[in-house]
Amino acid sequence: MKIDRQIGILSILLQKERVTAKELAERFEVSRRTIIRDIEDINRAGIPIQTLQGQNGGISIMENYKMDRTILSIQEMQAILSGLQSLDSISETGRYRRLMEKLSIEHADMVKADNHILIDLSRWDKAVIAEKIEMIKMALDRKEQIAFTYYSPNGKGERTIEPYHLVFQWAGWYVWGYCTMRKDYRMFKLTRITELHLTGIPCEEREVPVYTCDKLRHTRGDVEAVVRFDKSVKWRLIDEWGVDCFEEDEEGNIIKHFTWTDIPSFFDWILTYGDKAEILSPENYRRDFAMRVKQIGKRYEM
Repeated sequence: MKIDRQIGILSILLQKERVTAKELAERFEVSRRTIIRDIEDINRAGIPIQTLQGQNGGISIMENYKMDRTILSIQEMQAILSGLQSLDSISETGRYRRLMEKLSIEHADMVKADNHILIDLSRWDKAVIAEKIEMIKMALDRKEQIAFTYYSPNGKGERTIEPYHLVFQWAGWYVWGYCTMRKDYRMFKLTRITELHLTGIPCEEREVPVYTCDKLRHTRGDVEAVVRFDKSVKWRLIDEWGVDCFEEDEEGNIIKHFTWTDIPSFFDWILTYGDKAEILSPENYRRDFAMRVKQIGKRYEM
């Protein structure tokens, strides 16, 4: 927090000719004595700060010190604020909102008026996700293991992990870390986590691999099939796979060749298209899928 506050103070001094210790203390919610110590630290870091007493006095960077006072342009500030705004959408603490206010300073109105990028990472159950994110962030700061109950396709289980990253991808929040049960690095979706808590056990010193996002990992496997989709769902296929990932037949319907990791999840995905998708080959997948549909139909027989 100290270095963050000092960077914030420097940001203000770069944007304003002069500011009082009282104004800085109120903005950063610390004492004037703390602000004075921060100014001394900034001085020791090689940036000369001068303090003038009197009615028009205050704290400023020395005029003869050559420093670019336009380190951040309005466009660059907009990009930073857009990122902070997206984090604020899932936070219940207001931390990022306060940071936005501190960074905006004199240009706040201009930044808000010209910023047309709105990013909302929240869900309908924002409070539940926000609590988990804050707890995981605490564990990351402390380098401490977390434990939780997890619901997966294989059922309910208890997990303890060393968390290393909070990840937002596939339209959801995940925690990535070393699973002490699997002895390997795993990804866990926050919405499937319950009874999350800190363990008080420190993470071990280990060589952590670089996290890489493999968005299409579920499409790499031994399951191979050809599926025809009705042209009315072309928009969805483009949304999920891109415009150059399929062929069209004479009637404009979509033909796509698939590879997948496992048959159950492949069938589940095809079912989401209802009667707008048909497995063309291989024949045994057609037969097995037809049986799956019949089993579903039996549940609704009158």
